[in-house]
Amino acid sequence: MKVIIVDDHDLFRLGVRTAIEVRHPDIAVVGEAKSGAELFNLLRTTAVDILLLDIVLPDMNGIDIARRVKSEHPKIKILIISAESTAENVEEILDIGVDGFISKLNSNPDVLADALRSVVQGFDYYGKDISTIISRIYIAKKKTTKVGPEFTEQEKQIINCCHEGLSGKQIADRLHIAYKTMEWHKTNIFRKLGINSTIELMKYGGIK
Repeated sequence: MKVIIVDDHDLFRLGVRTAIEVRHPDIAVVGEAKSGAELFNLLRTTAVDILLLDIVLPDMNGIDIARRVKSEHPKIKILIISAESTAENVEEILDIGVDGFISKLNSNPDVLADALRSVVQGFDYYGKDISTIISRIYIAKKKTTKVGPEFTEQEKQIINCCHEGLSGKQIADRLHIAYKTMEWHKTNIFRKLGINSTIELMKYGGIK
């Protein structure tokens, strides 16, 4: 997996690079950028699978960078890692279609590596605190209350795990079921709710 780190703090970039290289040899940092301009220059010559992107940068907002990358380089995945996890930022990032968001304040090298792998494999990844913000955003937007579909107990558990921001593998491990079984249940949940993605399921919120 090829990663570019985009952050204007030298010590942060060094720390992430070192942690990844020491603990996770399957993940290669192929470049670093401290600004939007540096990143887009780098993308002209460097093949990359995923960007590890901060929001606050000296020349461009990370959200604007994400929007441009999604337009110009749609195959590149984006994982936001930032302390700026406001509801406004999270909502805008969801609208852009960014693949994941974890907090600098509540993450460690193993969480980061798990997030990078999940996103590159095609799964959205949102940390627990980000997932809580997502649920609050969409609960606040609900204008009417209506009777929802009925779920099995295992489906309810999977919905609540998604609400917590767990990855597919983490859900399967927690519930002690095969990954394919978990995916089958999730497909049924999608069908009952009339949705097509884990992000939409996270918006649904937790369930008793």
